[in-house]
Amino acid sequence: MPAVIVDSRERNTELISALEESGLSVSIVPLPVGDYLISDRVCIERKTTSDFESSLMNTRLFDQAERLKAHYRSPIIIVEGGREGFRLGGNVITGAVAHLYIDVGVQVIFSDSASDTARIISALAKHEQKAEKRKPSPKGGARAYTDSQYQEYIVGNLPGVGAKIASSLLAHFGSIERITCASVKELMQVDKVGKKKAERIHGVLHADYKLETEP
Repeated sequence: MPAVIVDSRERNTELISALEESGLSVSIVPLPVGDYLISDRVCIERKTTSDFESSLMNTRLFDQAERLKAHYRSPIIIVEGGREGFRLGGNVITGAVAHLYIDVGVQVIFSDSASDTARIISALAKHEQKAEKRKPSPKGGARAYTDSQYQEYIVGNLPGVGAKIASSLLAHFGSIERITCASVKELMQVDKVGKKKAERIHGVLHADYKLETEP
């Protein structure tokens, strides 16, 4: 039976149910990058049109795309909700898609709904695993992380950070521990970290953890 591995942070139960109904075996585990892993070379990041647009405006989209490409040979971003849902001009979206495909090496596919996304993922998984005989594995297509890459990944997932600023923060402070101990003023000494971003980073690092439960 064709299989798909779903990141444990992906909570779209409608989509996951549709994948199971399409004949896929679904496993839910933490993935280092992406939302849906369908083979050793194809990992999918799913975004709604608003997610795509927001991450494009704050440039986080390109950091995420670069991480996908660093791990998998044929990464895909599925944008769910149709092209009509964008507020930005068509030329901006087209330019971003072109950059992702030509410069980064990430394919963008548009879907109309969660059920349409499930149909696309199912078709891709069945092709990869039946025709190409490639099975998904959390470690199968991923390149081994060095300690520095783990550090960049952890810091790069802080709000408003991304890969480039993560590298700058680590180069400036020397370790994750020193970043967590830094004051807002000290964080602002890093290039492209303004007051608001520094306050947000500091706030997340020092906030008490509260377990969020699904509704």
